[in-house]
Amino acid sequence: MIRLKGDGGLIEFASAVDALAAAIEFQQVMVEANRGQPDDKAIVFRIGLHLGDVIVDGDDIYGDDVNVAARLETEAPPGGIVISRAVREAVHGRLKANLHAMGELALKNIDRPIRAFRVEWTADDWPTSGSPASPMELAPALTLPDKPSIAVLPFQNMSDDPEQEYFIDGLVDEIITALSRFRSLFVIARNSSFAYKGKSPDLRQVGRDLGVRYVLEGSVRKASGRLRITAQLIDATSGAHAWADRFEGALKDVFELQDDVTEKVVTAIAPRVEQAEVARARRRPSGNTDAYDCYLRGLACLSVLTAENLERALHLFTQATDLDPDFAPAYGMAMWCYVNRIGLGVLADSAHGKSEVMRLRGLVELVGQEDDVALGQAAWAVAHVLRDLPSAKDLVERALALNPNLASAWVASGWINMWMGHPDTAMEHLQRSQRLDPGASSAVGPRWFRWSGLAHAHFFLGQHEEGLATAEQLLHYSPDNHTGLRIGAASAAFAGRADTAHRLAARLKVIDPAFSVSRLSDYLGPYQKTVLLEKYAEGLRLAGLPE
Repeated sequence: MIRLKGDGGLIEFASAVDALAAAIEFQQVMVEANRGQPDDKAIVFRIGLHLGDVIVDGDDIYGDDVNVAARLETEAPPGGIVISRAVREAVHGRLKANLHAMGELALKNIDRPIRAFRVEWTADDWPTSGSPASPMELAPALTLPDKPSIAVLPFQNMSDDPEQEYFIDGLVDEIITALSRFRSLFVIARNSSFAYKGKSPDLRQVGRDLGVRYVLEGSVRKASGRLRITAQLIDATSGAHAWADRFEGALKDVFELQDDVTEKVVTAIAPRVEQAEVARARRRPSGNTDAYDCYLRGLACLSVLTAENLERALHLFTQATDLDPDFAPAYGMAMWCYVNRIGLGVLADSAHGKSEVMRLRGLVELVGQEDDVALGQAAWAVAHVLRDLPSAKDLVERALALNPNLASAWVASGWINMWMGHPDTAMEHLQRSQRLDPGASSAVGPRWFRWSGLAHAHFFLGQHEEGLATAEQLLHYSPDNHTGLRIGAASAAFAGRADTAHRLAARLKVIDPAFSVSRLSDYLGPYQKTVLLEKYAEGLRLAGLPE
């Protein structure tokens, strides 16, 4: 808070995303405060947001960009928010809000037109109270591992082009993957690290949240075919800088720059790591920059899992392998797309899906013998689509031997062991994934499969209350999730929570009227022990689902 004046105020934020989120939350709180009040008693505010430079004068700030924010506030409707184009470019796609163009506005005492946007949002997306705590808020404090531990936060895009986000995110992905290949390090998975994207968190709090000693942050500027990467390593226990450096080079040398950053970070936090291991851990995912670009764009499509995004991603992964037939991770991610194509009902012809998974499996075996991502995704597809558990187990074990910090591979291993009839081992592997990727802030990607797996493992181990709690955690983010409703209803029934079991079963019948206990096996993976299936079916019967 900079200052209050009359019925208004001036607040400065370090992040445009934080500023808009705070503005929406503030307006939502005012809606609740005014509920039931007559119009002449209600208190409403207008908010204007702009991103730019300021002049600092003691405890105050001023300048043209401050004036723009003040003038935008006058253009907002009562209870509304108006933002500038600069803010819109910084927050686009990062918050649950719609931005409607208002055109270029002529603002009082501003010598240039300002392109403005009106912000609209849905109240359900911005609850003001009573919301369940996030998984990280509910989790106990994490103890530091007994070896050097690190989280790599998303690097800041300092380029003028917001479309380069996918490239910068991919660069950070590769740094995380390269570091993860060191057995001497404990590396937090990408999903947890990227929960901080677009934010300016206290790095000491990040260390506490994720249970790591070191946090790496940085920025990337890409312009005129050149890259400038700055990075700094922070000791999260004290906030002190452990190391900082700058790297610059031609875009065509991106893989050499990645190697340079990775090697210097490792040298800073694990000085006993031999230089020979540094060389072995270097991972150039493709010698073809165009193929790598397609691969990164494909990964960016999967940030929100929809049928349309899945098709776009599959096309881009296929294009990447057309450009570079030796690009193993792209084959693995294409297999992942086919698994989820079937799961989303996009592919009616399951025989075609199986034939594609078999074809891609052969390519992974041919060019991906030393690629952890390709082997891990192949294991998931071979188990789920081809239902070949021994082969899937071999693939995932090879992936984890190459990279013991690959959270998605631990999820796949958990499910494979579950289907083979070992829920205790499944629990261990799923919890290992959770420790590597504790920042589960949504139900997208491997976290969804992990929560589902943990709920099933609890259920089969007789831990019915824990199974229900985990299922409800999944359903908080995806209320109509078939798997969450199914295992939640069975867990609640065995826990003696009849009302909850009947409620979840009723919702399951609404979203899938054709579901019945006799059709349960059509929805499940290749379980090898009938005793597990029989318990599952009995739980659903107790919940009131038809035979």
